[in-house]
Amino acid sequence: MKRKFTAIILILSCCQWAYAETTPSTCYGTTKDGRLKNGWQLPSSGKNFEADSSLGVFLGRNYVHSKVHAVVVAAYKMLESSAPGKMFVYGETGLEDGGRFRPHKTHANGLSVDFFVPVVNPAGVSVKLPMGPLNKFGYDIEFDRNAQYEDMTIDFEAMARHLLAIKQAADAHEVGISVIIFDNSFQEMLFASPTGKKLPALMRFSVKKPWVRHDEHYHVDFDVQCADGG
Repeated sequence: MKRKFTAIILILSCCQWAYAETTPSTCYGTTKDGRLKNGWQLPSSGKNFEADSSLGVFLGRNYVHSKVHAVVVAAYKMLESSAPGKMFVYGETGLEDGGRFRPHKTHANGLSVDFFVPVVNPAGVSVKLPMGPLNKFGYDIEFDRNAQYEDMTIDFEAMARHLLAIKQAADAHEVGISVIIFDNSFQEMLFASPTGKKLPALMRFSVKKPWVRHDEHYHVDFDVQCADGG
């Protein structure tokens, strides 16, 4: 009887997950003060990307609006051909039901995604930043003014290609991009890259100094029509 009960619970859990991942999301409020219904969890990894933390995935800190989910996944797929051999890492996004997402000031309604900067080692090989509890899973990493951390350097061209892919995927799925938050001094380096030259005309970058530096990651707020009230 106990085994049968356990099996039933597992089946119901699987069915509930499947329902949640196929039902379109609804966002409420703003990225700073909102919530999310039917949030979709981003895949923990793919051919050219992975989450910054398996613990964060386990704790459900990588949920987004279904339309944002489609954009993020489609962009990574595009990068398989537009940026072959490059490794990309996304950071925190939000909770399944949205709401306050400490320590972030936004990420409340499924429309915010953090992406860690792609980096290369001295041989020019795309590698993943070292991430773990001691550096808050990458969020405590500090790059110097030359965009270097230890023996790794920010790959601005790969970052620009990622942002271009996000823009193309967003357009295809009729999703807007509200703002990109990235370290002000590094924006010039990004815009100096071959693909980066195209970006200022395609999307808005914040010129305000962020409350935290945003040098190791770039924050993207997407624009999706949210419901009133709720």
